[in-house]
Amino acid sequence: MDTLKKKEDRLKEIISAYGSAAVAFSAGVDSTFLAFFAKKVLGEKMAAITVNVPSFPARELDEAKAFCSDNGIRQLICEVDQLKLSGFYENPKDRCYHCKRAIFTAIKKLAHDNGIECVCEGSNLDDMSDYRPGLKALAELDIKSPLKEAGLTKADIRALSKKYGLKTWDKPSFACLATRIPYGDIITKEKLEMIDLAESRLSELGFTQYRVRVHGDIARIELPCEDIPRLLDDSLREEINAYFSSLGLSYTALDLGGFKSGNMNKTL
Repeated sequence: MDTLKKKEDRLKEIISAYGSAAVAFSAGVDSTFLAFFAKKVLGEKMAAITVNVPSFPARELDEAKAFCSDNGIRQLICEVDQLKLSGFYENPKDRCYHCKRAIFTAIKKLAHDNGIECVCEGSNLDDMSDYRPGLKALAELDIKSPLKEAGLTKADIRALSKKYGLKTWDKPSFACLATRIPYGDIITKEKLEMIDLAESRLSELGFTQYRVRVHGDIARIELPCEDIPRLLDDSLREEINAYFSSLGLSYTALDLGGFKSGNMNKTL
């Protein structure tokens, strides 16, 4: 706990030095804590900027708006059409770089237009262990990552979120919907909407951590191993299969390896 307190104190120092800041806010665990803490430190000199893009689930946008409203945080919505970005819809291995560069360029402009020069985002220390080409774009654009700079891990952020009563303290991690499509497969609005609907259905059925990866007309469901027996219940299995079929997915498969964030990077 002493170590965590030192990290929290360091985070306060880092954010205070900004003077004012715009937080890239997606309603995930990390960005929610960062937005909350930046508001606590900077008050009215901070704003949350939420990007509305096709790869961002509609339910997450609603959560982002509700959180800002409940916590008195000024929120700005930034519209970016990812599907017109070369380097995104073709889905190359460095897709995340092109996407992050375009999105954070738009965020920086919106922040500047609202009198804020410093833009920060919620990467943490654990994010350095996976393939994340988007981090290169953040460095090029001088986007700050105060959680990482303060040495905070995902576990630290969850612990601090719980301390401050944030509902996201145990929220599952969810990546951009484009990560459900294998590299090299073209990304379309229709595919992203189909994935969003499929994952929303799993959420409605009580699953909390999941991915629906789409390989052509095949859906591959990833769940934590402890949730797999529940999905195999005949009535639930048939319901999911029928719903996915109605979305245009000819086959629905279950990944016996279980859920793993970044699974699509296995091919790299």
